[in-house]
Amino acid sequence: MLEESFDRIYTKFKLHFYQTVFSKFENREASLTAVETFCMEIIRALDEPTINEFASFANLSSPNAAYKVSSLVRKGYVEKVQSPSDRREYRLRPTQKFHDYYDLSSAYVQEVMDRVREHFTPEEVTQMDRVLQIVGQELMPEVTLK
Repeated sequence: MLEESFDRIYTKFKLHFYQTVFSKFENREASLTAVETFCMEIIRALDEPTINEFASFANLSSPNAAYKVSSLVRKGYVEKVQSPSDRREYRLRPTQKFHDYYDLSSAYVQEVMDRVREHFTPEEVTQMDRVLQIVGQELMPEVTLK
């Protein structure tokens, strides 16, 4: 039961995102491939990683990661920012163009969370937040985020 409930929610979030992305394609040409979208999601989640950190997390070779990053830079979705502490190092930063694209997903998350706050008591929302924090911080050690 728990697995089915979680899978249903996760699937609905993904499908809403895909539905929204595809509806935007009618007005403009698709500029990110599916793989590039996944790459951008990783870069965003890793919070300005280096190319090597991105490559390591995505299990890509350095040349393959550099190729994907170059394509994302060329399309305007990511910028390479020189590290102030180590001038040889560059961090990958999503651009506003990506954030506008990604907001298709995060706006729906916010809408659903607003509904949660309306439907449940403040105590239930606090309990839900506590459970989700424990799941994210303690029960998913395979994926670490900053």
